[in-house]
Amino acid sequence: MTARRLTAPAGERAVSARRLMALPLLGLLLAGCGIRATEVPTDFGPAPSMVPCTVTEPDVSTQAARGVPVQVFLLCGSSLVTVDRTVQVPDGTADVQRRVIVAQGLLDQLAQSPSPGEKDARYTTDVRGGMSVSGPRAKDPKDTLRLSNSPADLTSYALAQIVCTFSDSAAAEGDGSVILGGPDDSPLRRYECTDDVRSAPGTKAPPSTEVTGG
Repeated sequence: MTARRLTAPAGERAVSARRLMALPLLGLLLAGCGIRATEVPTDFGPAPSMVPCTVTEPDVSTQAARGVPVQVFLLCGSSLVTVDRTVQVPDGTADVQRRVIVAQGLLDQLAQSPSPGEKDARYTTDVRGGMSVSGPRAKDPKDTLRLSNSPADLTSYALAQIVCTFSDSAAAEGDGSVILGGPDDSPLRRYECTDDVRSAPGTKAPPSTEVTGG
């Protein structure tokens, strides 16, 4: 008896071959449509934040601190951005001394490292620690603030941070400007915080004019 060959007819073999060839093409089409061919579980953690200058969680330490609410300008990207802070001012402090105390508190806050939440949002500061501020000398205008470092020696970023922070606070007269001097006898200058300075502190120096009289 002749053994029968268990093979499919030529027509069926051609159909099967075409089906096999179509499988890779089907996989490519599914991938192109965003459909995963296999479900392999993955866990890479939450996606990183793509929104700079946005603090997602409040700074608990800042909220818990007691004092006078203030705002300071930090750097974020290429701009100056305000953040909330507090400074300590004793009750009953005279106005002249109060201005200096507030200015020193603002300077200290600018020199502090940003909080973890602010760092995550890419906040930085160019103001260095150890700087102090004092009030006017005998012949200075009454709203003068003298820094322990000459303003001319500060980086453009640090000067912009200080000028914008001081001019927008109780440390100044409230007209959007501040008179600054250094420890030497260099002429005092009145600095202004403008929109250009806030948007590009690295390239736009705070405009200033020399103060000639007390």
